[in-house]
Amino acid sequence: MTEQVGENTRCNEKAGSSICEVLLILGAKWAFLVLEELLKGPQRFNQLQRNVAIVKTQSLTDTLRHLEKNGLVLRKVFPTVPVTVEYSLTEKGTDFQAALKEMDKWVQKWGNQAQVSEAEDARQTT
Repeated sequence: MTEQVGENTRCNEKAGSSICEVLLILGAKWAFLVLEELLKGPQRFNQLQRNVAIVKTQSLTDTLRHLEKNGLVLRKVFPTVPVTVEYSLTEKGTDFQAALKEMDKWVQKWGNQAQVSEAEDARQTT
């Protein structure tokens, strides 16, 4: 968390930077992955955890709290035994879908280029 505080301070120094604002809201390490999963619909914590198995439990909890605090995720508690908690996207979170689609387009166009460059460099050095 110390790293994030340092980043927040640097972003605050550059007030008005839209990139910094985005990073403050979506800066949690697994935020994009969680948002992408919740675009499929509301999910309980355990279901979400299975669907993003790469994310450890505490990291998922921290990411969900961060996204909830920033108004992208809604946490709904149902009075059942045991308590059921469901996560879904708010309107703000759902609106992020357009940005994810654009990022996907970018990766489709440029994502493998770094791997190709590395392979070419490896061939040239042998």
